[in-house]
Amino acid sequence: MSHHVFKRAGVLAATVGITGLLGAGIASAHVTANVYGAPATQGGYGAIFFRVPNEDAKLGTIGLEVDFKPEYGIGSVSTKPIPGWTAQVTKSTLPQPVTTASGTKITEAVTKVVWTAEAGTKIGQNQFQEFEVSAGPLPGNVNQLEFPAIQTYEAGKVVSWNETATAGGEEPEHPAPTIKLAAKSGGDEHAGMTASTTNAETQAAAADSSDSTARWLGGAGLVVGALGLGFGVGAITRSRRTGNTEGTK
Repeated sequence: MSHHVFKRAGVLAATVGITGLLGAGIASAHVTANVYGAPATQGGYGAIFFRVPNEDAKLGTIGLEVDFKPEYGIGSVSTKPIPGWTAQVTKSTLPQPVTTASGTKITEAVTKVVWTAEAGTKIGQNQFQEFEVSAGPLPGNVNQLEFPAIQTYEAGKVVSWNETATAGGEEPEHPAPTIKLAAKSGGDEHAGMTASTTNAETQAAAADSSDSTARWLGGAGLVVGALGLGFGVGAITRSRRTGNTEGTK
């Protein structure tokens, strides 16, 4: 393969890499809802992180409003304190009671959480902030939760993240933050956490086993390589000796 072919391949790889980074940057600019570690489960409690990046080159983000749909019937939401920000949780009486997965009827549920930056605090250019809540019980009759949000900038600029993605369609310009819900697998809301811990331990054991196997194979490869090198050197030496002997004759 010529030097020019290698050069073209390098340029192509660099172009693909830059394109991927740009695509990741565009996607990460959305306000998103995330669950880290064990997935949130139907009927359980979970930690949800609302990630808010700042998209404006001149204005800072100073507020976030997240709607919790009444039909979800989420009766409890706790917010994690963030220096420089205040959080307000709003509960509302539901038009119709919502029955949870455990059979409890919820007549009052959380419908909104608002974070407001204190004086001198903002999410600046090329920055993001995560707002964490602990919420539950999560509904047991859906596999996805959608949280329409409003991002407020300085100077009164407002961006709504409330568009619903359609199945098989393109992602909307301002999608609402969403999370997936896993099917409930245990007897209570802590079952998912236990299952997650067990799964993590299993994965760690598998990783250790894989690592040990890889090391064993690596060691065996070195031994085989050394033997092959020894045989090769021996063959060359024998060949030279044979040549010298014939030359003497």
